[in-house]
Amino acid sequence: MIRKKILLIGDFNVGKTSLIRRYVDNAFDDAYLTTIGVKISKKALTIDNREGEILIWDIEGATASKRIPTSYFRGASGAVFVADVSREESIAHLEGHIESFLSVNPAAKYVIAYNKSDLLGDEEREALPREDDTFLTSAKDDIDVEAMFTALARGVLR
Repeated sequence: MIRKKILLIGDFNVGKTSLIRRYVDNAFDDAYLTTIGVKISKKALTIDNREGEILIWDIEGATASKRIPTSYFRGASGAVFVADVSREESIAHLEGHIESFLSVNPAAKYVIAYNKSDLLGDEEREALPREDDTFLTSAKDDIDVEAMFTALARGVLR
């Protein structure tokens, strides 16, 4: 069985833990619990007839005064960069998170999650920058969470 480490990276309170809980446990909880350090979850899956397991690292969020330690990035095959669509600064910080991660793992695969998309109207959704590796997600309403993780898993398990 192939095992790959992936990270969820983003600002404080963008919904990283909620995305993981939705994907791994198919659960959602409105109560907010701050992640301190890192919490690791596992998910076994089959992609293109290949069995694998992803180790999902839920890393504490970045703040204006605290950056994410790059030591967490070592050995990662992929990452989900998460922004809260209702907080423009979390979207603006994505580029810095991506650059920091790729400086340690230049060959890693990644996707972007514009999370909490259930809070947006149609026009606001259309205004967000979109590429093939970008997903409008909602852990609360279970929107594109499975598709996002599957796309990343397909890339890292190849």
